[in-house]
Amino acid sequence: MSSVPKARGSSPIRAGWTFPIPRHRFLVALALLLAAIPSQAQWLTAAFDLKPGWNAIFTHVDASHTTLNQTIAGDPTNPILEVWRWNPLSTVQFAESTQQPFDNATDWTSWSRTDTNSPLQRLTGDSAYLVRVATNVGVYRWQVKGRPVPPRYDWNSAGVNLVGFSTVTNAPPNLEAFVAFSPDLQQNGQLFQYNGGELSSNNPARVFALRTTPVKRGQAFWVRSGAVFNKYFGPFEVVVSSSSGFDFREDVSTHRLRLRNLTGNSLVVTARLGASETPPAGQTNIAGVPSLLVRGELNLTNLTYGYTNLPLNAGRSWTLAPKDQPGSEVEVVLGLNRTAMTGNPGDLLAGIVRFTDSFNHLQIEVPVAARISSSAGLWIGAASVSQVQHYLKAYERDAGSRPLVASNGQYVVTNVNTSLGEVARPYPLRLIVHNPAGSGNAVLLQRAYYGMGAGTNPILANSELLLAPQFLSEARRISATHLPWTEANVPWSLHGKLRETPSLTTSIVVAHDEHASNPFLHTYHPDHDNLDASFTSVLPRGAESYTVRRDIVLNVAPPTNDFAALTEAAQNIAGEYLETITVSGTGTNARQFAVRGTFNLKQLSPVPTLTLAP
Repeated sequence: MSSVPKARGSSPIRAGWTFPIPRHRFLVALALLLAAIPSQAQWLTAAFDLKPGWNAIFTHVDASHTTLNQTIAGDPTNPILEVWRWNPLSTVQFAESTQQPFDNATDWTSWSRTDTNSPLQRLTGDSAYLVRVATNVGVYRWQVKGRPVPPRYDWNSAGVNLVGFSTVTNAPPNLEAFVAFSPDLQQNGQLFQYNGGELSSNNPARVFALRTTPVKRGQAFWVRSGAVFNKYFGPFEVVVSSSSGFDFREDVSTHRLRLRNLTGNSLVVTARLGASETPPAGQTNIAGVPSLLVRGELNLTNLTYGYTNLPLNAGRSWTLAPKDQPGSEVEVVLGLNRTAMTGNPGDLLAGIVRFTDSFNHLQIEVPVAARISSSAGLWIGAASVSQVQHYLKAYERDAGSRPLVASNGQYVVTNVNTSLGEVARPYPLRLIVHNPAGSGNAVLLQRAYYGMGAGTNPILANSELLLAPQFLSEARRISATHLPWTEANVPWSLHGKLRETPSLTTSIVVAHDEHASNPFLHTYHPDHDNLDASFTSVLPRGAESYTVRRDIVLNVAPPTNDFAALTEAAQNIAGEYLETITVSGTGTNARQFAVRGTFNLKQLSPVPTLTLAP
């Protein structure tokens, strides 16, 4: 950098403002780490109008998916010569004057067009940069496509901050209007800006014409707030829990955020969902925009939450009371309506939620992303049996109300009531279901083993022998005691797949001579061991034991129309449980019983393959 001394204690700020030697190793490692993280996000192009000479910019997008060598040096029409990033590693930069810096107070890393090994290679979001442009060109519009990032409200109470503000793109407010809601900053703050050209004692220059200086989005200012703590980045804040924004991944249902009014006036904040731009080459394709819901009030009758949709390009507004008054801060719960998602498992949906205010000062952009979840994996839940079939006979009676006897000596039956009646207390039946990826049917299991396999990868298996012995202490066995136990533990096909088949059915047969599972057999009781009096011959069906056949039906129901049901649909499947139990004796003699209730399944593991013992 020809115009800036390179010795320790010099910097591209202005005379008297110093910086230590950059911490190259840390930032190179950080750059390598960022390069290794695949970008699966939404995209937005930020534009910076750069003058010849020095410019200060602030990035509201993260462009770390590519390098400065590729985007600047690889473009012969790009006139940028150097890029310097400000890395504030201390809470104090200057004691009283910009001419009296603390040693090691700030740190810089840089990129130069003439040095392909420059330590600074990637533009990260929420960061301030100084950019030097060749002097033989006019104003250059530098367009940077990146991932929008929610703002970090970091402000140092002493010294100078190089920061930018998330102002609206069109017709941004001037500095006087912008700081009017912050009395401390208005009275004690000092702002400096770069006007292009070479560095000098007047570049950066203090801004005095506040009324005619716009707070442009993407421009960075040196701001000193004075001796008082200041945290003003605009009339309102959007507080999110993660720097990645609203990332619903494959299994997240909701995200919470807080809207906070920082002014002494009532303020209306509006959220709008926008689409992502086309991803850069080599990045994950975006299949569509997520369908978002805003949680409403609690219904005290059924204890469910209502909701309103947040459709594409439509607004949802909240009125905030003045700062420090009740209602000046609200919590907003955003949910992903997974029932409205179409596509293939793993498809990426992405967009941008833009928050604006009634003063038309801020435009805060928070990324939102989701992936279509796969229903493959292990599902655990239970049926709740609430009705059991009656078997009540009505008999013909004489005039004296005595039962009539037929010629065969039995009472004359006029009717059999086989309707379903409510039980005193629902009875739970555990359900273990594995849903495969691709073709094939879901299966019902008596027990499943979940742990590390021989290849030290998580597996689902029907036998403990398939698990790695050294990791058995961390493995889990899940059992359904109401289903018949067999040593082979062969699963029962449900003749369909979860989320694809509305009615899943299977049949479970327990032979009359199956000692491990038949409830009519007691191996060590001579009257119930299914053996003759000499204990040598097996008795036929119906002599001491019966064959039991269980026909199970799972009728999957659509989610109910409430916030929780729609947002949790990916990990929750519910519906009606039906079971017909047939007990067969000698010949064609059989008796049927039926039960009914509800069932609920939740996805426990996404492992798509059930490993079966040979």
